[in-house]
Amino acid sequence: MEAHRRHGAVNRCVFAVAVLLALTAFLPSAQTPEMPTILVTRQLAALEGLAVGDEVRLAADAGGTGAQTFRIAGIYEPTPDPMRLGSVPRAVRMHLPDLLALTRDPAVPAGAEHVDSINITLVDPADAERFSREVTTRAPGVLARPTTQAAGLGTTFVVLERFHTAIAAVTIIAATVFLLALTIMLVDERRETAGVLRLIGLPARRILLQVLVEGVLVASVGALFGLALAWGAEGLINRFFQWRYDTALVFVRITPRVAATCLAIAVPLGATATVGASWALLRRGGLRLARR
Repeated sequence: MEAHRRHGAVNRCVFAVAVLLALTAFLPSAQTPEMPTILVTRQLAALEGLAVGDEVRLAADAGGTGAQTFRIAGIYEPTPDPMRLGSVPRAVRMHLPDLLALTRDPAVPAGAEHVDSINITLVDPADAERFSREVTTRAPGVLARPTTQAAGLGTTFVVLERFHTAIAAVTIIAATVFLLALTIMLVDERRETAGVLRLIGLPARRILLQVLVEGVLVASVGALFGLALAWGAEGLINRFFQWRYDTALVFVRITPRVAATCLAIAVPLGATATVGASWALLRRGGLRLARR
């Protein structure tokens, strides 16, 4: 009987130890706090030879005062910014509490920091103007404006867009003059054919219609060839300049709107130049055109 009681007590002790071990597995362990993490740009990681998992020390000044250790949790591609083209983005991203702890003035107590600006993403970007007006009205002293208008960014790109429009207009006018001169020479070479058509009884209007159809076809084929050439060069141009400036910025993009605009300009201009050159020639008589 005594041995049986001792055996039962041993079993209960073993069971109690097992329960304690199981509970210990779920209790928080007294470990050191996890090291704060950051993200670094791809360019910075390539320049400094950094990789995910490396530990780096960051400080708010060049002297390294109050430097803190961070672990790199990932490498990201920075958002392309045309205003910073040519400069290598050496930047990191960190959690807001870590940033405040790193940059806070010792004389400023925690929680008393101030911010200069806040970026807000709207569900519908078209509501940016209305949202900025409402914020400015309800919070006097707060300036709310779309990011495209910040620091003159919108004005800069408006000027560039107008400059490109002026260059495009001059290019189109010069190309039209060259096309008209080339078309006149080509039509003059077909002078005898036009004279024979007039002598067999075809009116000038019928010949002009045929010339118009031919001009539309030639202009359409030329415009499509130009678009195909532009689409083929788009990737080459983007890859070259992205390699040259080490950025993900897209320099050339042929959109359906751009393609439609090109067709709407090229086809009517080509057809008009062909008809204009032919009309000046067909005003002559058939015998005058057919003579050698």
